[in-house]
Amino acid sequence: MKNRLLTLISIFFSGIVSAQPANIATDYVRQHFQKSEYLIPMRDGTKLHTAVYVPKDASETLKYPILMQRTCYSVAPYGADQYPAKLGPSTTLMQDGYIFVYQDVRGRYLSEGVWTNMTPNLPDPAPVAASKKKSKTAPAAGSPDESSDTYDTIEWLLKNIKYNNGRVGQWGISYPGFYTVAGAVDAHPALKASSPQAPVSDFFFDDFHHNGAFIQAYIFTYPVFGIQHPKPTTENWFMPAMFNDNIRDGYQWQYDLGPLKNMDKYYKDNFYWQETVNHPNYDEFWQKRNILPHLKNVKHAVMTVGGWFDAEDLYGPLNVYKTLEKNNAGIYNTLVMGPFGHGRWSAETGHTLHSNVYFGDSIATFYQRNIEAKFFNHFLKGAGDGKTGLPEAYLFDTGQKTWKTFTKWPAAEAQKLTFSLSPSGQLSPQTGDGQGFSEFISDPKKPVPYTEDITTTTGFTPFNYMSEDQRFAAKRPDVLVFQTEPLPDDLTLGGEIMAKLKVSTSGTDADWVVKLIDVYPPDEPNHPYMPNKNVMLANYQQMVRSEVLRGRFRNSFEKPEPFKSGEITDVSFRLQDVLHTFKKGHRVMIQVQSTWFPLIDRNPQKYVENIFKANAEDFQKATHRVYNNSVIEVQVLK
Repeated sequence: MKNRLLTLISIFFSGIVSAQPANIATDYVRQHFQKSEYLIPMRDGTKLHTAVYVPKDASETLKYPILMQRTCYSVAPYGADQYPAKLGPSTTLMQDGYIFVYQDVRGRYLSEGVWTNMTPNLPDPAPVAASKKKSKTAPAAGSPDESSDTYDTIEWLLKNIKYNNGRVGQWGISYPGFYTVAGAVDAHPALKASSPQAPVSDFFFDDFHHNGAFIQAYIFTYPVFGIQHPKPTTENWFMPAMFNDNIRDGYQWQYDLGPLKNMDKYYKDNFYWQETVNHPNYDEFWQKRNILPHLKNVKHAVMTVGGWFDAEDLYGPLNVYKTLEKNNAGIYNTLVMGPFGHGRWSAETGHTLHSNVYFGDSIATFYQRNIEAKFFNHFLKGAGDGKTGLPEAYLFDTGQKTWKTFTKWPAAEAQKLTFSLSPSGQLSPQTGDGQGFSEFISDPKKPVPYTEDITTTTGFTPFNYMSEDQRFAAKRPDVLVFQTEPLPDDLTLGGEIMAKLKVSTSGTDADWVVKLIDVYPPDEPNHPYMPNKNVMLANYQQMVRSEVLRGRFRNSFEKPEPFKSGEITDVSFRLQDVLHTFKKGHRVMIQVQSTWFPLIDRNPQKYVENIFKANAEDFQKATHRVYNNSVIEVQVLK
């Protein structure tokens, strides 16, 4: 468990480790770059460890831009004579030549200070706001946050690193994506290009929660985020707190755990776990960690990147892009979404698959060379006038399996289509009268699994379930299934999805899970690269999009409220965007359920003030009904 988690942390989050093409020597970085390490002082006196790699041919006549990543996942290897296998977001950009900068954020590894999850941005009043724009301001003049730390770092680099051309860019995947977004707020004038990739934006809707439901699948990761280290270190100080129980079946282990209150056995002293437990609602603690409200007055170019099958941060990139678009008229703001899991665009795999679905070859390389490199080279080395040749939105259609471009997202030409959930199991455009209903018994002691792939239930991220075959769930009596007839023509869903359910429950609380599924025809052939030879694509039920709402938050994430037993109630929530063509002969399916374990924690179905503190006896069976005037609203592209 320990080694597996550490490997996942290194590969998927640091942004430093990734696969290398065969023609790149393993000592390329050492041969072409000179490494130096610094402790860069911030305005409050805290010093942040920073590794800087300058091309060896840099000179007064050949200056390079700075491309920076700030991370909580270590900038290893440490030591001025120690070099990583690669630099930058891709081999293409490494070979193009940049001054690459990596920084440990406050309280992590060799940096000083105190570590804070999702450091709140401090919107200072006017006199203090100036301090973010003038690094010479005395430390007392402004409180530090990730914005000011980014600003102060850039200011220092421009003055102290020789042969820079005065332009700076930044990128980061996942948590480093959050630092990229935060660094774009009150930005230094030299910051010309930011690429937040799979960025965390709000932990109540990304990563650790989805619409208030706790993502229990990440429960093993808490030592990484919830333990302070007493002094700067190159070691992974949190490792002794990682589980060493030799867990192989994460579903069974988490089922046997029982109520979440039992995690205190492991995490009594884990500050982030205690913060999670003590803030079950969207209170000030979570609200001030939401970076989205601060995305105003952004002047430089931004390219936000995500994966349609990102199990961690799908909410983040879509909402960062949309918020920037709404609040910053006229800036260069683009969105890229590929057929990837979390961060998988950073390393080429050859054949591009997610779970059992094959999308084509060398898609990551196409993105790196034709999208990402073009963006950074234009703004950091080229004209910088915004004429990149790239579209506003470069999105991959996961059904047609091809890139498509848009002048805005959601597309202006998108039309609304409504599917009604009929008790007959039909998914139809005819909305019911609310008299008919479908019902099922939800039992927290027999929860619906989120996956059949047991190997993915013990790691950092549950990658595969986002496109996994849902036939195992469709067979359960506690999963409602609605589907169309085979489609007479291709149907492209492109844009936003809204679930508007009319429900009732015999209990006083419930979770509501909605899954959008592409049902393949019975003659669908297997592709040549099937990772699981026991899976047949004939009648495959590919999950395309899914989301959960913790029912107590149906009216307010700040002020939860119970259901009234037996009363018909509106439950509406947004699924994340989609671009997927359901091909002729396929079916559109919707599944509705109330447990999704252990992706999300079990709802007792009896209203309790804090589910994290619920007792075993609080968990009870309940009968749930979904009425026939429940609808799923989608956007369709002709």
